[in-house]
Parts: sequence; C-alpha cells; structure tokens
Amino acid sequence: AGVLDAVAAHLVMQRAVATMAPRDVSTTLNALARCRHRDAALLKYFAEEVVLCAGSYDPRDLAITVWSYAKLKQMHGELFSAVAKETIRKGRHFNAKDLVNTVWAYATVQHDAPALFDKVAAETIQKA
Repeated sequence: AGVLDAVAAHLVMQRAVATMAPRDVSTTLNALARCRHRDAALLKYFAEEVVLCAGSYDPRDLAITVWSYAKLKQMHGELFSAVAKETIRKGRHFNAKDLVNTVWAYATVQHDAPALFDKVAAETIQKA
C-alpha cells in the first residue's frame, strides 16, 4: 500500500487527474478497486474530476468508473448522478457487460436512479 499511497499523494498534489484521458482515469480507478485501495481524498478528487468531464467518457469508461467506486463501497452522489445522466444519453452504445456492471454499481451503493434503470431495461429488451 505504500506505493499506492505515494501515487495517490502525487496525483492529488499535482492535480494530475485533470490532464488524464478518460480511459486512463477509468483504468486507474479499476486498479485501485482491484487492490482495494480506499484513499478517501484520492477517490473524492477523481470523482470531482469525472463529474466535470463525464460527457467525454465512452460507455466502457463510465461503467468501469462507477463499478470501481461500488467495488470500494464508495458512494459519491454527484459522480453517480453525472454517470447516470451520461448513461441515459449514451445508452444505445453500451454493450451488455457495461450495462450489467453499471446497474450492479448503482445497486451496490444504493443510489436511486429510476430513469437510468428504465433506460437500461429498454436497452436490454431492444438488444435481446
């Protein structure tokens, strides 16, 4: 965890996430989740940055981002609301795995998003 703590401190201090590509952000969050690294300051910082640019994230990156927060049992309401909005907007571009991971994330953190669930249900029926 020492290395992860050092990387986290660097990212926060340098405000580095603001310059990262969406895929790099989601991949980093995925790695943190798989290592079960729950640095509250880092996760808050990532969430704030994702909220600012969620519109530039593709479906995979949106799904991985919320999956990572849910895996870490971290609820960030603004992040989940921003991703829900983008998921509704980009729903037809999501594949089945990304839809499942997104719904799992919202259920896990108990973030109520009825419009998102309606959109996912409609997309699932349409893709079946």
